Amino acid sequence: MSRIALIGSGFVGSSYAYALLNQGLVDELVIIDQNQKKAEGDAMDLNHGMPFGSPMKIWAGTYADCKEADLVVITAGANQKPGETRLDLLNKNIKIFKEIVNNVMENQFDGIFLVATNPVDILAYATWRFSGLSAQRVIGSGTILDTARFRYLIGDKFGIDPRNVHAYIIGEHGDSELPVWSQADIGGRSILRLVEEEPELSRKDLDDIFIQVRDAAYHIIERKGATYYAIAMGLLRLTRAVLRNENSILTVSGLLKGEYGLEDIYIGVPAVVNKYGIREVIEIDLNDEEKSSLTQSYNKLKQAMDPFF
Repeated sequence: MSRIALIGSGFVGSSYAYALLNQGLVDELVIIDQNQKKAEGDAMDLNHGMPFGSPMKIWAGTYADCKEADLVVITAGANQKPGETRLDLLNKNIKIFKEIVNNVMENQFDGIFLVATNPVDILAYATWRFSGLSAQRVIGSGTILDTARFRYLIGDKFGIDPRNVHAYIIGEHGDSELPVWSQADIGGRSILRLVEEEPELSRKDLDDIFIQVRDAAYHIIERKGATYYAIAMGLLRLTRAVLRNENSILTVSGLLKGEYGLEDIYIGVPAVVNKYGIREVIEIDLNDEEKSSLTQSYNKLKQAMDPFF
C-alpha cells in the first residue's frame, strides 16, 4: 500500500493531485494544507472524479498521516509574483519550511521528501538539514521543468518529438541556469553539428531557445499569474521514478559532494532516481564554458543561502 502526503494544496499541489488521480500511481493520497477547508474541498472534488479515474483513497489530513507515507511532496509556500525572482522568495519560504519539516519529522516520517517550492535548490538543502535524513532521501525538483521546456523547444525547432531530444539544463532553477549544448543530441546526432550543417540555422537560434527556457516562468506568470501544470507533470514523473524503482536519469536538485568540483549544495544535475531517492549524481562532461557557468550558478546559490546555513 503506497501513500503520498502532499503538503500544499495551491495551484501546483492541486494540479499534481489531479495528475496522480489520472495516472493511478499511488493507493493513498493525503492532502495537508494550512487552509484545511481548501484541502477538504480538493479532496472532495478529486474523489468525485474517481469513477473516471483510478481507485485511490484521497482525504484531507494532518501531519500525523505522514508517518505511513512513502513520499512527502512539498509544494507549500509563497508564490512568485510578477517581477520577482525565485531567490526573492527565500526569506518567506525558509521559515515556512522549517515549520513544515519539523512537523513531518515529529510524526516519525521515514520516507523520501520531494521538494518543489522555490527557490527549490535552497529549500531542498534546507529540508535535508532540518530533517536530519540522508541527502539521498531529499530530492528537489531542480531543473526537471527547465529540461522539459528545453527539449520541447528544441523538438519544436527541429520538427522532432521532444521525447527523442536528449539535452539538459543544469544549475540553479533560476536565472543562472545553463544549457549543456556540448552533450545535446537528437537521435544520437549532435545538435551543434546539425546547426553547422544546416545553413538556415545558426548558434543564435540555439541561444534564443535557451533564453525562452530561462525566462519562461516570467512570461507565464505575466499572463496567468503562476506556473503549475508542467511542474505538476514533472513531479509526477519523479514520483513514478521513486514508486516504481525506475533508476531513471532526471535533472533533479541533489547534494553535490565534490562532483563537478562543487560541494555542500543542492543544485540541478542529472541523477539516478529510484525507490531509495537519489542513487547517484551523474557527472556529465562539460566544456570549459559550461564548467564556468555552473560554477557561477553555484556561487550565486551559495551567496544566497550563506546567511541561513
